[in-house]
Amino acid sequence: MPYHVNAYKFFMQVRMPFVRSGPTIGDAGLLLKFAEKGGTIVKQSRYVTCVVCLIVLAVFHAAAMADDEECPVTRLEDITVVASPIIEGNETDRYAGQKTTVTEAQMEALNAQDLSTALRRSPGVNISRYNMVGSFGGATGGAVFIRGMGSSRPGAEIKTLVDGIPMYMSVWNHPLLDLMSIDSAFSIETYKSPQPHIFGNAFGAVNIVPKRQNTESFVTRAEGACGSHDTYLSKLEHGGKKNNFDYYLGGGYRSSDGHRENADGELKNLYGRLGYTISNNWNLSYFTLWNDNYADDPGTEGSDPSEREGRYETRSWLSVVTLENQFDAAEGYVKLYRNGGEGDWLNQVTGTPGVREDLFNDFLFYGLKARETFRLWPGGEIVAGLDWDVTEGEYDQTFSDGTRDRWDGHDVTVVSPYAAISHQIGSTQGFYAIPSVGVRYYDNSDFDAQWSPHAGLILGYHQTELHAGYSRGVIYPGLDVVVLSEKVIPPLGLSWKDLEAETVDHVEIGLRHRFGALAVADVTWFYDDGQNRYVIVPPPPPPPIYDNIEKYRIQGVEASLTVNPVKDLSLFAGLTFLDTDPSDLPYAPEWTAGVGMNWRFFEKMKLSLDCQYVGDMFVDAQARRADAENTGSVDSYLLVNGKLSCAFFSHGSGAEGEIYLAVENLTDVDYEYYPGYPMPGTTGMIGIKFAY
Repeated sequence: MPYHVNAYKFFMQVRMPFVRSGPTIGDAGLLLKFAEKGGTIVKQSRYVTCVVCLIVLAVFHAAAMADDEECPVTRLEDITVVASPIIEGNETDRYAGQKTTVTEAQMEALNAQDLSTALRRSPGVNISRYNMVGSFGGATGGAVFIRGMGSSRPGAEIKTLVDGIPMYMSVWNHPLLDLMSIDSAFSIETYKSPQPHIFGNAFGAVNIVPKRQNTESFVTRAEGACGSHDTYLSKLEHGGKKNNFDYYLGGGYRSSDGHRENADGELKNLYGRLGYTISNNWNLSYFTLWNDNYADDPGTEGSDPSEREGRYETRSWLSVVTLENQFDAAEGYVKLYRNGGEGDWLNQVTGTPGVREDLFNDFLFYGLKARETFRLWPGGEIVAGLDWDVTEGEYDQTFSDGTRDRWDGHDVTVVSPYAAISHQIGSTQGFYAIPSVGVRYYDNSDFDAQWSPHAGLILGYHQTELHAGYSRGVIYPGLDVVVLSEKVIPPLGLSWKDLEAETVDHVEIGLRHRFGALAVADVTWFYDDGQNRYVIVPPPPPPPIYDNIEKYRIQGVEASLTVNPVKDLSLFAGLTFLDTDPSDLPYAPEWTAGVGMNWRFFEKMKLSLDCQYVGDMFVDAQARRADAENTGSVDSYLLVNGKLSCAFFSHGSGAEGEIYLAVENLTDVDYEYYPGYPMPGTTGMIGIKFAY
């Protein structure tokens, strides 16, 4: 349901919907695309220029390589060890903070087309979506949840980042997954707990690490695929490095008619990175990402088509300038960034029969991020940093009856310095210990200042490591509390100004053991005590007010095992148990499990299989309304997917290729992430890749 509806509708609903945003950005784009019907190729002139540039660069450097023996063609060597399935692994840093990494190898094996499909098998992660391609809005139509967190709407406990830069809808203060274009990703990092020495103003985060060319060479990659329900995919990327200059350029296009009527979706993106090595110690780079996407709402199965919620469009243009330094005793960076975009919710239902609404939300982030790591004595490390983040947003509304409305917007500035210190005692060849402590400070232009302390201890002996840590997460109310007070529910008045930041006290203890090169196993127990969750307290007595009155508790266990019995086979298993209070937290099933396999056989053949079990769970957005209860739920399901690929080589030209067949839902089970929105049965995709 839309946000703009009257106050009565807002109070009577248990769930809180989401919103989209406005105007158009950019004049850049992608290549050629298939028409929606018949596969006819349609030329799009505004996209062709950028693609031609990519092709010209590829041809130019191919010629250059032929004339320059010092710049050999990058040949993809025969792979003798297959990548780990599902995730690359869990990494614990010196401050007892953990992150889970998914690389290009895992994304390819999973045949992931967007952020949610890249992460949905990761232990502790759950998703929601309606469509095969594209995410409808930022709630049940497309969202990622981590260990039971991330379902609050408006607002969210999880922040999405690209190169460490905010990428979400500022007006309603929650992620829009289609803005997170995975074509640009070298890897995706998932932080499942507050880590003040890495990020602030969030209880968890998902960060895309952009691609870059690190080796002195040139490489070009292209991919095309088609699949069930008129689903099409094309990607092109090219990178190079010569002396002090490096670059990486690319783009992608995806579209699908969807498995249901009006379940269409389309994703388009362009990205580029330019780098220059100033000296042995300094590097300057520029990264940009542009995207333009949409997803349609297929509506509840069997419902009147007039009840569908229209189309959700997203666009963004991110620019980041980074100055990096690396010395023997110090390394770090300074980033200047600007990220602007829109999320437009078109043709949505209103509270007035026969009247539809278009809502255009604009977001803008800009600021600076600086970080330096010092190693001033043997075994010691000091981290110091500063985040200066400015957030702006506004919206325009138009209605089919000719009326209009506008919110002129609001801006907020958060200045957040942080520091941490750690010291290693002993050697990783025997016994070692790494105690650490740190703190982050928040100065917010709208709300009171806050502190985020953290402390950790790592104990290890040879291949066994124990980590224990405490951290306090802080997340401030966003622009959502301002817009709801000024435009949606004016009786709220200025009560939002009396709000405090939400906090969570996080504790975790984890154990990891490596069995040489054969396997690695880890298990982590975690506990989150959430306080000061802000909600609207409705009458009686009037008027309604904002207040920090809700709390919650989440605890659980997460375990994973990666085994490499032979060089051509890698196996993975993950398990997550959650215990939540209240028990109806959305997208927090008691049990989830996943297994995966990557197997290379007959030298050129590769089989990837993954299987996921998700238990019964409550669903829907966690409304910002006092005493709201979640009654919607979905049944458990077991989903099996597979991908078979065959590599082929042209040894004379240096080019390499691969053809593949990917099948999702091999057992054709019925499942859904939201009641009345069934996901597709068995679907397939066939594709081809080239690299030289």
